[in-house]
Amino acid sequence: MVLQAEEGLITTSLPVPVLVATAVPVERDAVARALPATAEEVRLPGASLVRTAAGWDLLAAGVGPALAAATTAGALTAAALAGRPYALVVSAGIGGGFPPGAPVGSLVVADAITVADLGAETADGFLPVTELGFGTVTHRPPESLVRVVSEATGARTGTILTVSTVTGTAARAAALSARHPGALAEGMEGFGVAEAAAAHGVPVLEIRAVSNPVGPRDRAAWRIGDALAALTEGFGKLAPALESWNAHDR
Repeated sequence: MVLQAEEGLITTSLPVPVLVATAVPVERDAVARALPATAEEVRLPGASLVRTAAGWDLLAAGVGPALAAATTAGALTAAALAGRPYALVVSAGIGGGFPPGAPVGSLVVADAITVADLGAETADGFLPVTELGFGTVTHRPPESLVRVVSEATGARTGTILTVSTVTGTAARAAALSARHPGALAEGMEGFGVAEAAAAHGVPVLEIRAVSNPVGPRDRAAWRIGDALAALTEGFGKLAPALESWNAHDR
């Protein structure tokens, strides 16, 4: 694929575009800073995306799994109808990290994207929706892709949990860690984005830069600027890694 940008000719070996879905514009803009010059803004029903010169579409999909799923599904449908379906969907943003595995400022790439609170509370504890006999709770990105991205960016690899309510107490953090011992981070959109990608048969990846520890809510300890900088740095290394994966491992 070759696209003309204002700064010159940008080439990429990715045969079709990549959709990056963040929650909010500030996260989208952090990703955009790592990529070639912006080519255009594309309006979608209820949302808009930024199309970069290298064929990456950046979408601020909204906060929470439901809105993220709906907006991502709309973008996937629009792309398919336009004859340029996506090769990959990436859920990206900042989030909480489970200490000590994912300290503030680190980058995490999901080997499992798991919804942590979809199910039922019982007298014996929480039951995920799968144990109730329906649904799914985990999407797994391609192992080869996770490996390539981790090696290229230095990201730690583990489960990223999707929650509808951000963890704000030590008790809830401990409960989540006990149920999901491989969890390194939590966010609010990854599972929703993954559900939309799965419905369209498109591979999915989730990357989070850690802005705060998962646990007691202490806004004074948040390092949002540092996390956004880590997200930009990570995506600066991600593009060539994806080209390598596409060429040799897909």
